[in-house]
Amino acid sequence: MARTYPFRQVDVFASGPLLGNPVAVVHDAEGLTDDQMAAFARWTNLSETTFLLPPTTPGADYRLRIWTQGGELPFAGHPTLGSAHAWLEAGGEPAGADVVQECGAGLVTIRRTPRPDGAGSRLSFAAPPLVRSGPVGPEDLAVVARALRVAVSDIVDAAWVDNGPGWVAAQLADATAVLAVEPDYSAFGDLKIGVVGPYGPGESDAAVEVRAFVPDIGVAEDPVTGSLNAGLGQWLAGRVLPAAYVASQGTVLGARGRVHVSLEADGTLWVGGDTLTTIAGEVTL
Repeated sequence: MARTYPFRQVDVFASGPLLGNPVAVVHDAEGLTDDQMAAFARWTNLSETTFLLPPTTPGADYRLRIWTQGGELPFAGHPTLGSAHAWLEAGGEPAGADVVQECGAGLVTIRRTPRPDGAGSRLSFAAPPLVRSGPVGPEDLAVVARALRVAVSDIVDAAWVDNGPGWVAAQLADATAVLAVEPDYSAFGDLKIGVVGPYGPGESDAAVEVRAFVPDIGVAEDPVTGSLNAGLGQWLAGRVLPAAYVASQGTVLGARGRVHVSLEADGTLWVGGDTLTTIAGEVTL
């Protein structure tokens, strides 16, 4: 029998209304089957839909299941922040100073810090460990170049930056080159490819432009991607990029996402952004 559940749609990494990446969040979702979750995720037609559940691990404030149109993910960044926002807005109270999320990738810590303009708090998650890292072999690099329709020589560097979804990343010469990419989606196979390139001085309020291509989950290009930016930060922050920087994403899609990345002295990488509820109500499933 169908039931009604509280529902929010949250814009994440938004620099203003409707300029980030939306996530659909179903509250109090205990009792929903995998088939029901998958069907609703397909129906929302968003890159991710999440379901808030009671925790099963000591120390967690809630458990989160994250679904794309093509299946379930162990972790994703913008759903993590959007779901934490929804949970807090609905009256959730963390046991400690930070919110602790249980998901397929384990426990993820989410902290609240004051926004520089004083308008509330900004949420940031501690990047989970990479499950695959290191250089990209010649065969895979050739596939990445073909999928991006660039020459292998145009790729300044490449690395696996997989924290669950499967990311491989390519660094191009600059942000202009990133914005010019016109991918060949038929060449991707099951690859999820992130692209990053720096802005020059005075060109942007951001240090880099990022794009994320994920055709195998039913989303050709993701507007703003927390998991990819976490992997990029673990690869580049404090080395190629400053320890703290802002990434721009979504420009080609008409979005204006801003991702705040910070590598702290203890080695923790925090990935944050502004969150805003755009729809609140109920859903019948």
